[in-house]
Amino acid sequence: MSGLSAGPTNSLTDVANLRVGHASRCGDGWLTGTTVILAEGEGAVAGVDVRGGGPGTRETDLLEPRNLVERVHAVVLSGGSAFGLASVDGVVQGLADDGIGLMVGSSPKEVVPIVPAAIIFDLGRGGAFRCHPGPELGRDAYLDARSAQGAGAVRQGCVGAGTGAVAGGLKGGLGSASARMPSGWTVAALAVANPGGSAVDQVTGRLWAAECGLPGEFDQVMWRARPAARAVTPADPTRPFNTTIGVVATDAPLTKAQCQKLAGAAQDGLARAVRPAHSMFDGDTIFGLSTAPAQATVGPAELNQLLALAADCFARAVGLGLLAAVAAETPAGRWESYADIHLRADRDGFSRS
Repeated sequence: MSGLSAGPTNSLTDVANLRVGHASRCGDGWLTGTTVILAEGEGAVAGVDVRGGGPGTRETDLLEPRNLVERVHAVVLSGGSAFGLASVDGVVQGLADDGIGLMVGSSPKEVVPIVPAAIIFDLGRGGAFRCHPGPELGRDAYLDARSAQGAGAVRQGCVGAGTGAVAGGLKGGLGSASARMPSGWTVAALAVANPGGSAVDQVTGRLWAAECGLPGEFDQVMWRARPAARAVTPADPTRPFNTTIGVVATDAPLTKAQCQKLAGAAQDGLARAVRPAHSMFDGDTIFGLSTAPAQATVGPAELNQLLALAADCFARAVGLGLLAAVAAETPAGRWESYADIHLRADRDGFSRS
C-alpha cells in the first residue's frame, strides 16, 4: 500500500486514547512483568483471536460479537502463566477506585471494569518458579499507564510482560509499531514475543519480520549470516511452553465483529514473523481494539486495507521487540539477545530496556 508511514512514535500510543504502562521484577528469583494497555474516555470496542494449543486468558468470551458488552477499559498482558492472571485484579481495583468501568448501579462508583487479559509462560526463568506477577504488579503497571509516561512512546524490549520472554531460544521482548494510512487513520500493534518458533532466518540471520518493515525501518541493521561459534540456543525441550500475545488497535470506527477480524489478521502477521507459529505449546492471543467513538463503521474495502496493515504492524512489532531485547542471565540460565549474536553494527534508533 503506497503512501504509508509510521506514526510519530511508531508505537501503540499513536492510536488516540491509548496509554501503555509496565511493571517489571528482575533479580532474587524474578524475571517477569506485566503490561497494561489503558483505553481512555469511553473505552475501546474490542475483539480477540486465540490460536495455538495452550492459551491462558481472562474475559475473552465476553468479546464474542454476540455478547453484551461492547467496550473494554483496559487490556492486561502478563508473564507468570496462569498465575499471572492474578495481576488483572490489581488493574480492576485501580480502575474501580478511579470510577472507571461499566455502570451497574445508580452511584458513579458502582462500576465493573472490563479488563480482558492474556499471559505468556515465563515461569522459573528468573530462578524461582513461584516468582510471578500478582495484583501488586498489576496495580503498578496500571499506575504507570496513568502517569505522563504512559502517553509517550511505548518502552520496548525487556520490560513489562516482555521481561521474561524468550523467542525460540533467544531473549525475547516487547515490541510495538504503527502505520498511518493516507486517509488519516492509524493502525498500531504491541507484541510480547515469547514464541517457541524462531523469529530468525537461520541461514541469513535476518529477522523474518524485516520482510514487513516500512522503508528504512530495518535498513540500518547489518545482518550477520549464520554465526559459526554462537548459534541460536534451541528452545528447552524439557519446558516447551511459550506463547506470543499482544494488541492491534486503530482509531478507525469498527464493530466488535470487525475488531475480531482485525485481531485475526494480526495473527497472520505473527505467522510471518515467527516460524512455526501457533503450535500446541503456544497460546497465541491477540486483542483487536477500536478507540473511535460510536459512529458509522468502515466499509469492506476500507476494512480490507486495515486488515492488511494490522498483519504487517504485528509482524514489525515482533521484530522490533527482538531488536530491543538485551541478554539475560539468571540462576536458570543465560539467553543471548538477537543483537549479541546476529548484528555486527550498532543500531541507532532502537531503544533497549
